Order: sequence, then structure tokens, then C-alpha cells
Amino acid sequence: MSELRTTYRRPAVRGLAARLAEDAARIQVVSGPRQVGKTTLVRQTLRDLELPSHYASADDPTLRDAVWLDAQWEQGRRFARNRRGGAILAIDEIQKVNGWAEGVKRLWDADRRTEMPLRVVLLGSAALLVQRGLGESLTGRFEVIRAPHWSFGEMHDAFGLSLEEFIYFGGYPGAAPLIEDEERWAAYVLDAIVETTISRDLLLLTRVDKPALLRSLFRLVCDYSAQIVSYQKLTGQLQDAGNTTTVAHYLDLLAAAGLAVGLERYAPGKVRQRRSTPKLVALNTALVSAISGMTYAEAQADAAHWGRLVETAVGAHLIAGRDPRAQVLYWRDRGREVDFVIERGKELVAVEVKSGRRRDGLPGMAAFERAFGPARKLLVGGDGTPLEMFLTT
Repeated sequence: MSELRTTYRRPAVRGLAARLAEDAARIQVVSGPRQVGKTTLVRQTLRDLELPSHYASADDPTLRDAVWLDAQWEQGRRFARNRRGGAILAIDEIQKVNGWAEGVKRLWDADRRTEMPLRVVLLGSAALLVQRGLGESLTGRFEVIRAPHWSFGEMHDAFGLSLEEFIYFGGYPGAAPLIEDEERWAAYVLDAIVETTISRDLLLLTRVDKPALLRSLFRLVCDYSAQIVSYQKLTGQLQDAGNTTTVAHYLDLLAAAGLAVGLERYAPGKVRQRRSTPKLVALNTALVSAISGMTYAEAQADAAHWGRLVETAVGAHLIAGRDPRAQVLYWRDRGREVDFVIERGKELVAVEVKSGRRRDGLPGMAAFERAFGPARKLLVGGDGTPLEMFLTT
């Protein structure tokens, strides 16, 4: 299983190619975590389209500035002037360009005034930073293609991973060829993904007063993934934790970087207490496995740990594949709980995962149905939808 079976192309590649071929009126923004193939996706698209293109990356320890951005844009314009059908400019790690949103707005609007046939693709790793720039300066000028972590179906098709291998090794395509050497695989996940994301996407580009706390919180989230943990308990297990507001903010940063989230509790008809008690979910099971230090065989032999991995995989799959208008939550009341609740407008879907792990709370699907009447109930595993089928949907 150590090698890529084919030159695999994610469905988003086809979507991006169609947009660039048919619609030059909006900037295409490819956003997602590190090491999910955003650069490969764009390079494949550029090769497919019969248009000249210029690709540039701002992924450098020294932050790029407006002068660098202007130079890359002018190179794209030069190609566009010399070709009847125009050209494509692709800029990777755009959030690392100082003042990137204002610069892109200025250059893009100037091209619209002169009818410059230049199509633009921007790539970014840190979703929070990209979204801030888009909302502040580029309203109405862009579309987003989200590139989430790879699903089981994608990892199976591209690398031949079995369901059990995916549950443990997760959905990072760059790490897949290393799984036969588990120490090397874990080192890659921790060094090339986790540390690079924290040090270069978060610490370098946002204000983090306590970097050690951020790293400790990430490890703690992985230890408690798929569990409901109060902020008071989190702060109690962190050294130099500060207050719960700081911990909650750092959890938001981890979510923006595509590492982990704290799901809110579903509470209809009232303002949710966002900072009360989150359900922690690592966004890729590879992160949990690498942090745990357990081997593939040890993880499978530990029923409780394997159950948390299964539930983490289901939660990450729901979060990665959800409609952007929907929200993934959990529900718990009087000791009864539903693993995941998907809310879209007034429609609810309740998801229960039969992972085999022991729980603190009791199953609460029946109580949730009586209280809220979800449009759909979904049982994953056990006598319900097979886990393999769910993770390929």
C-alpha cells in the first residue's frame, strides 16, 4: 500500500477547472488545512487547462509584501496580454503576504476596469486568516473551494487503505506512503503537519501570548478527542492555563488551522452558551494516533481507544463534508447524549455512533427525538449504516 496507485484527482480538481474555464469574473479561493493537496490540486488544474499560467508561493519564513504581490500579478498580466483566451495566476499561501487582501482587491479591480483577461486562484492554509481577508476587502469578488482532509473513500482509491488503516492513519496523502514504517509516519505527522501548522500558520501570523499553552492544549484535545470536556477541566489539566477565555480562543485557532474543534451543545430556541462545555474532535485521526504514541496494533487492541478513533473519524467526516449552511453540534441533557447533531435552518439530523467504547452518558436518541423531532436519525455502525459505507458517502 506504500505507493500512490494512480495520479489521483480529487473531485474538487474538476470543480476548479470548470470554474476557471467558464467564469473569469470571480477570484477562486482554495482553502483548507496543510498537507491536504491544495497545491497539487491547483497544479493539476493548470496542466489540464489550455491557458498559460503563472504559479507563485509565499510560503517562506520571510513574509512577502505588496511589492512581491505586484510582481507576481504583473507576470500573470504579461501572459494574459499575449494570449487571446487570457491566462491564470495562482498564488499559494496567500495569507502570508502582508496586507494581501487589500493588495488583491486593488489589483483585481484595476484588471476589471481594463478588462484584463486574467483568471486568479488564491490558496491558503489558515482558514481564519483567509476568511478575515475575504470578508473585509473582497466581498462579492470571490468563490471558495474548500479542500478538507481526505476521506476514507479518497484514501482507499488513491492508496488502497483499508477501513482499519484509515481509522488509525487518517487522511493525509503525504503520510500514506510511510505507514509501513510507523515511527517515520508519526514523525512526519508531528513535524511536517502539526508543528509546521502551529509555528508557521498560527504563531507567525496571529497573536499567541502563550505558545506552550497552545501546544499543550492541542495534545490534550487529541487525548480527549470524541469526548465532552468542560473548559474548567481543560484549564485544570494545563500548566499556566490562564483563564477559560484564553483556552477557548486557542481552541478557535486550532479549528481555524484545521487541527481540532470544540463542538457546541445543541440548545434550540435560546442563545447557546458557546463557552460552556465543548465536545472535542480532532479533525484527522492521524493526529490522535501520532500524539498517542500507540502503535497500530496497540490501538486496535485497546477497545476504548479504538472506539474514540472511530467516533473521531465520524465527527471529522461530518465536519469536512457538511453543507456550509449547516452546523455540526452535539447534544447532552441529564446524562443522555447524541453524538452529533447537524442543524441546517430548522432541519435536524441526529447521528449516533456505535463504536464499542464505554460512555459516561447514556444513549439519548429516543429522548432527543421526543424533544425535538429530528428530520432524520442515523445510526452509524452496529445494526445501522456500516461504518465503511458512511465514510465513503
